[in-house]
Amino acid sequence: MSKISPTAYIDPSAEIEEDVEIGPSVYIGSKVYIGKGTVIKAHSYIESNTKIGKCNQIGPFAVIGTPPQHIGYKGEETSVEIGDYNIIREFVTIHRGTAFDDGITRIGNNCLLMSYVHIAHDCKIGDHVIMANNATLGGHVRVEEKVVMGGFSAVHQFCKIGAYAFVSAMSGVDKDVPPYVKVFGIPAKIQGINLVGLRRAGFTKEEIRKISQAIGYFLDAPSTIKEIIIELKDIFGEDPIIGRLIQFLENPSKQGIMRRKPFEGEEAF
Repeated sequence: MSKISPTAYIDPSAEIEEDVEIGPSVYIGSKVYIGKGTVIKAHSYIESNTKIGKCNQIGPFAVIGTPPQHIGYKGEETSVEIGDYNIIREFVTIHRGTAFDDGITRIGNNCLLMSYVHIAHDCKIGDHVIMANNATLGGHVRVEEKVVMGGFSAVHQFCKIGAYAFVSAMSGVDKDVPPYVKVFGIPAKIQGINLVGLRRAGFTKEEIRKISQAIGYFLDAPSTIKEIIIELKDIFGEDPIIGRLIQFLENPSKQGIMRRKPFEGEEAF
């Protein structure tokens, strides 16, 4: 049986699965789906066209599924989709998509969104992403799996963050961040590979060596991105780990790809 506070409001069109816990003064709007085992704490606000999977934990005063903060939005029916086993802490805001994209803001599985995180319209977040307090994504941002974003970091709209990347606290990202790297600064610059994150993720020494070689070539070679892609394919062949980097380089956003490291002695911001 679901455990629903008598002070919660649930729209008649909402679908609530078994074992859902809904706290005091929670608002559940129209066409909302809540998967089994999910817990929604007091005063959270979940508006229309939102699908939330199973066993999520949603903290107090979270706001999910409200209209996008976009002056071109004219009330189109767009949505939010959230996967399973996520922790969404207090005061997180997640907005619906727009007609300028596919209309969906999507969160994967097993993510941790700490207090005051903001995910804007049309963002796509992969699995096992961690966003620390006050981290912010502009509209249409793509974040691949196992990314970690530090507190108060911010990402410009349309940027992409590659898998296993680390965005340091208080960084301002205005270009695509390749997989496997760590970045810092305003604007953010690549500081090297995300060695700690790669080790924690279980990459072997040999895999990390190859990643370091590929990223080093990407950063230092006096070549165009297209030339680097060809060279990486020649060096690493069908290696799936480096293939992920190559695929990222082949599909940049319109913001372009972050590349240059800070010069020696140069401030990162």
